[in-house]
Amino acid sequence: KLWALVLQPDLGLVARLWPGGAATVLARPALALHAAILVDVWKTTPFMALLLLAGLQMIPEELYEAASIDGASRWQQFWSITLPLLTPALVVALIFRTLDALRVFDVVFVMSGVNPATRTLAVYNRQTLVDFQDLGYGSAISVAILVIIFAFVLLYMRTVGKEALK
Repeated sequence: KLWALVLQPDLGLVARLWPGGAATVLARPALALHAAILVDVWKTTPFMALLLLAGLQMIPEELYEAASIDGASRWQQFWSITLPLLTPALVVALIFRTLDALRVFDVVFVMSGVNPATRTLAVYNRQTLVDFQDLGYGSAISVAILVIIFAFVLLYMRTVGKEALK
């Protein structure tokens, strides 16, 4: 809700810093979608950073010391030690972020309601279930979202996850 207030056309921070800017941000479909994406990324970045920090803390410091003694540069240490050992945390972060992106509802609904330009699957599902009272079709959309998320998880696990879990 804070971002909706920041982007409010009359009293928002963007309107005060960039006259006419806030009105065009939420009124123009392409900018409203970009604003919703920006807010969603802003909202989920700390969680992704914590997941990656946990992955980085699991890497033993002795590996970097041994690589330094062997003459490996920082770049070589990153590609040979950090990235391969961080891959499991990256896969988990990628799965969580994909799951969040496919089911994003709150940011889009609070900022622009059921605007067709910014409608996500979750907003469309809510509109079908609540506004149109079409329970069968809304339930089918929910199952479709689940199947899509499951397909992405399988794809990630087959491509990146095999090497990460070895």
